Amino acid sequence: MIYVGIDIGSTCAKTAVMNENKEIKDTFVIPTGWSSLEAVERINETLSSRGVNPNEAICISTGYGRKAVEGAKKQVTEITCHAKGASLLFPEKVFNVVDIGGQDTKVISVRNGKVTEFYMNDKCSAGTGKFLEIMANRLGVSLAELDQIARERTEKLQISAMCTVFAESEIVSLIGQGTSKANIAWGVLQSVVKKVRQEYAKLSEQEGPIFLTGGLCEDVYFLELLSESFGRTVHSDAKARYAGAIGAAALAVEQDLKNRAE
Repeated sequence: MIYVGIDIGSTCAKTAVMNENKEIKDTFVIPTGWSSLEAVERINETLSSRGVNPNEAICISTGYGRKAVEGAKKQVTEITCHAKGASLLFPEKVFNVVDIGGQDTKVISVRNGKVTEFYMNDKCSAGTGKFLEIMANRLGVSLAELDQIARERTEKLQISAMCTVFAESEIVSLIGQGTSKANIAWGVLQSVVKKVRQEYAKLSEQEGPIFLTGGLCEDVYFLELLSESFGRTVHSDAKARYAGAIGAAALAVEQDLKNRAE
């Protein structure tokens, strides 16, 4: 039996394919675009091209567009799926997750694969992937380039505005003053780090391992800045971007095995 987890995020739609031993057989990501329904169609086409029949696989969906996945056996919140997925990717039993998504940032305390506490910044785009995307566009670079050029900064520039609109205006002013792109990029990344720390401070249990999931998990310099801010290493994984989808697929396995045992 093949199990599929689909995580329809605001920016990207992630898919994970798993067998009944919870071994990850495939992962892929596509832009969500303007329509979650169209994203699902493209996911099914991609699955078929990779030898997986969407109609025969057992699927659980998650993310803000999870209800668009008509073939899903169940829809589960991204909080639950990220906790489950992170538990498969990282060996510790007790840890905290920082997930930076396109439209929100989540901090989650996890114990034995289950959520014990969480907080989400979903009222403002500050500290999210969308914030970084807007600022990168203003600087004329990609998100990957933003991470790279920030390493070349010559001073620790602070972006004082936390609101995305005001921060963008502040960056326009800095560009007009001749401030280097590298220094602005560093300030942008630091503003996200600051927002993450503010959310993380709400957790009751702040000690122990911290794992980063979401679209920034492969941005090496951002991970370094986050670790520096926490005063200890923030870990990640090449597949941590797919944590939600992996968790959804794992839950599909568990649900199917439970149904068969009854």
